[in-house]
Amino acid sequence: MKWISGILSAALLLSLTAPASAEETKELQDESIYDVLVDRYFNKQIENDFEVVATDPEAFNGGDFEGLASELLHIKDMGFTVLSIGPVFATATYDGKQVMDYNQFERHFGTEEDFVNLVDTVHENDMKLMIDIPTQKMSAEHFWVNDHPEWFVENEDGTFALDTSNRDAQEALIEFASGFIQKYEVDGLRLQETEKLDPAFIADFSEEIKALRDIYLLGDAEMEPVEGLDAVVMPGVEEALRSSYMNFDQDTSALPAFLENAEGSLIQADSLRGPRVTSDIVSVNGFPPTRMRLLMTQIFTMPGVPVIQYGTETAMSGVTAQESHQLLNMAVEAELIEHIGNLNSLRNSSDAFRNGKLEMIHEEDGWLIYKRSDDEEAWIIAINNSSSTRNFTLPVELVGSDKELRGLFENDIVKQEANGSYKITLDREIGETFHIIEERGFNKAYIGALIVLYVVFMFFLWFVWKKGRQRKADEAAKSTNDEQSSK
Repeated sequence: MKWISGILSAALLLSLTAPASAEETKELQDESIYDVLVDRYFNKQIENDFEVVATDPEAFNGGDFEGLASELLHIKDMGFTVLSIGPVFATATYDGKQVMDYNQFERHFGTEEDFVNLVDTVHENDMKLMIDIPTQKMSAEHFWVNDHPEWFVENEDGTFALDTSNRDAQEALIEFASGFIQKYEVDGLRLQETEKLDPAFIADFSEEIKALRDIYLLGDAEMEPVEGLDAVVMPGVEEALRSSYMNFDQDTSALPAFLENAEGSLIQADSLRGPRVTSDIVSVNGFPPTRMRLLMTQIFTMPGVPVIQYGTETAMSGVTAQESHQLLNMAVEAELIEHIGNLNSLRNSSDAFRNGKLEMIHEEDGWLIYKRSDDEEAWIIAINNSSSTRNFTLPVELVGSDKELRGLFENDIVKQEANGSYKITLDREIGETFHIIEERGFNKAYIGALIVLYVVFMFFLWFVWKKGRQRKADEAAKSTNDEQSSK
């Protein structure tokens, strides 16, 4: 019965969400981004494992371009449309930040041919590929540092930060990036530590790059929008989401303002620049799988562009960079992975979630309800992040008459009551997305499927009974014949 129920629930989800057209041209607000470090994803080739120590969190662990290409379906099956792979250039550190040469690929990651194959594989799977450009922790071995020391400011750790207000440094970086995107068909560039870069440089960089090809230009920092960048991380969103979902019964009063102003921003709770969300959850004795399910429901149903860091789907923990940049373990419980995939599939197939308007309905002590809608469809999102069952009555003006609300994940169906309203009830620590549709009465397809399954099952029982009876008759006849033969 669980197997049958699972099949029928999946069919219901598919029937309520029409797939997006394959020919549809995506814009940034239509995307969802999976953020990964090449070295920490999957080790496919041993030929490039130079002094690799998989047990040392500060060393190269062996991940490479071929590993990403070979295991791309893990990301595609979760519904992500953009793969962000971090820096790819020759570097002194596994995270790619300490660049030694922009003109060479990091040998631990693979060859130029391997990189081109990765780009092609991503495109063949109808996804986009984005890389990072680090400038603020460059290696002392970079020839720019030796040839043009006036371009740099030395950091306390001995690395060097490129002074992007220096005109010569600007031109050199723009020349490199321009050549790179003309040679390789990447779909986006992300400027690392964007908050430290000169705004005038960002504007000039964008103008030069986009004159060559229309690609995404993003920032990785929480900051106000900057001229030239398509999007930056919404200021304060990480802390707001973390504090709201690190445990139940949290103060969620800050969330409505973020939901109402998130359009056009990158939305993330994790970050490869700091501690993982899971570490916050564990610090207050929260249960990571439940917490992460609610958090993912929030991120994928609110306005903005979701950015999910690798390992979020496995509830990866860690406070320091080395702790939070573990090798990805794909052999884990798939429940959270499937939940992210379902949410992403819903967002990909519903323009209302990507571009529709948001209407806040209710927020009180972890009980959050809002509406996403456009001219074609409407949804009610309810998240009960409290320690008790909650309910809320939606007025007819908000939903409409003769409608019903169909929950996609908990299989709830909310009918219109006699007074015209709709009463939503959710158990503790549950998030649900309700599709507002015309009232159907009895679900004929569902009932029909049950009838067919029942008939098939009864036929199977009859067939087994008949075969068993025939077998007994044959055995009895054989026994009689054997007795007569022996006489």
